[in-house]
Amino acid sequence: MAILEKHKVLEKNATLLLVFSFLVVTIGGIVEIAPLFYLENTIEKVKGVRPYSPLELAGRDIYIREGCYVCHSQMIRPMRDEVERYGHYSLAAESMYDHPFQWGSKRTGPDLARVGGRYSDEWHVAHFVDPQSVVPESVMPKYGFLKDRLIEPTHIEDLMAANRLVGVPYTEEMITAAHSDFRAQADPDDGDIDALAERYPGAQARNFDGEPGISEMDALIAYMQMLGTMVDFSTFTPDPDR
Repeated sequence: MAILEKHKVLEKNATLLLVFSFLVVTIGGIVEIAPLFYLENTIEKVKGVRPYSPLELAGRDIYIREGCYVCHSQMIRPMRDEVERYGHYSLAAESMYDHPFQWGSKRTGPDLARVGGRYSDEWHVAHFVDPQSVVPESVMPKYGFLKDRLIEPTHIEDLMAANRLVGVPYTEEMITAAHSDFRAQADPDDGDIDALAERYPGAQARNFDGEPGISEMDALIAYMQMLGTMVDFSTFTPDPDR
């Protein structure tokens, strides 16, 4: 009862209540924020995670532009039903170069964090052109027009430079070679794919939509086929200290 009586003093005095509330929030904030200043990195580094290649980065921009993130998340929660359906739970490191990240909170369609390599390029083309032809119950709109939109890497260096400003480790060499890497990934016969692979290990290089020229469909499929493929989960071991 004595404690309750003392608490009444705070309840009846608005100024005193405001001061003590401010102190509690301040102490809580310091406890949560202060340790971050002493940590070199809050994300566990994972072998295989790299910045997006120029073509993948362009494809990601198309993915965002068309609102794909509204219906598809890219975060597998560490729950048994999610892991059994989609694959290994998502790691923070897999999104460390995403600005903004594509975690999402709503799934009208399936999670795409592990979609890379799950379907062929031909399946993706058919799915974008006419989603119901491969998934009859799908409510996804048609994106066949992406196949007809040819793209040039006109502003890809600017896009990479902007990402570098927010922490993506693109080097001067990567930015200088952006045009050639963009073309090499979509047309291996007309580019140096060895240099591409050296700068972006594991980058898949081929004509993704099967048509002449580099289209927005090529870029989007290159991005889709990369999702979830950077980390080798057969050898991955979580750091127990993180």
